[in-house]
Amino acid sequence: MRNNRLKIKAFTLSEMIVVLLLTVIVVGLAFSMLRLVQKQMGGIEKNYENTTEANLLEQALSIDFATYPHIFYNLATQTLRCENELEYQEYIFTENSIIRAKDTFHIKLKNKAFYLDGVEHVSGQLDALKLETIPEQGARILFIHQENASNEYMNQ
Repeated sequence: MRNNRLKIKAFTLSEMIVVLLLTVIVVGLAFSMLRLVQKQMGGIEKNYENTTEANLLEQALSIDFATYPHIFYNLATQTLRCENELEYQEYIFTENSIIRAKDTFHIKLKNKAFYLDGVEHVSGQLDALKLETIPEQGARILFIHQENASNEYMNQ
């Protein structure tokens, strides 16, 4: 009779091991899922940055092509110069970026082409340009152009 009163209700050792094993499995799966989500978010963030850089460059070029009537490209210095009678804006093309005043666009270009009246030019005056980014940055094509003033044709 004495043995019945001293018995304490509790889990057995094997039951505790099963619970700990299940807990370890659930926590391991949770951390694996967290790592996958973080990796996916990193990819989304990189795509967003690449798209934003290209959009900002396209916007800046569009504004400058609309603002400045004279646009020149110098192959030797890899410089695009947009100018009018009062001021100018320069774009410097480097291997890994494009620099415009205090702005730096971290864009690697696969190809760049410059046009005047629909004919591709290597250097000199132009009225359109086409920039193609590398595949790692979305292989995006930016085509910027301006309408030539009639006095440009009269001076020729």
